[in-house]
Amino acid sequence: MRRKDDRKQESIKQALLKLILSEGLQGASIAKIAREAGVSPATVYIYYDNKEAMLQDTYREYQQQVRDYLTARVRRDMSGEQLIETLVRSYYTYITNHGEVFYFVEQFSSCPALSDKCRTRSERLPIEDVLDEFKRRRILKDVDNTSIHAILFDPVKTIAVRSRERGAEPTTMLEDMIQMIQAALLR
Repeated sequence: MRRKDDRKQESIKQALLKLILSEGLQGASIAKIAREAGVSPATVYIYYDNKEAMLQDTYREYQQQVRDYLTARVRRDMSGEQLIETLVRSYYTYITNHGEVFYFVEQFSSCPALSDKCRTRSERLPIEDVLDEFKRRRILKDVDNTSIHAILFDPVKTIAVRSRERGAEPTTMLEDMIQMIQAALLR
């Protein structure tokens, strides 16, 4: 049995990202992924049972990467204003610095047949604990975390995507968005 090589696995994931973004989910076959990664299709199967498993494993890893990135920037002693500003700016920075990963996670998330298989109902995200603590401390409004996520993160995605398309610096848009989100979520 051949041993796994972390560099080969990373090459496979990078090839997957590139092909998904250029050709979509259906266009990224195991043969194309292997060719792009510079490995044989048999090598891909050392790491993944099939394409669906590869997609799901990569999605979970990159989704966790986004979560870890955001959570690492949050401190529980922040004010509500600081929390919102930090989350907005950090998410924007993540999107702009890790565009391929972001677009892969977005594309995968928008396909319920794939993303639903990756969700664990009992999974509790660290950011949920932070939001709940800020609600308990009466800093954030006591609304469902799904609503908070929508208000916090969806506008940032829009700004990041539009800024990338236009090649524009979104400083004013981000400032305005931070103020609007603070007004919507803070007590």
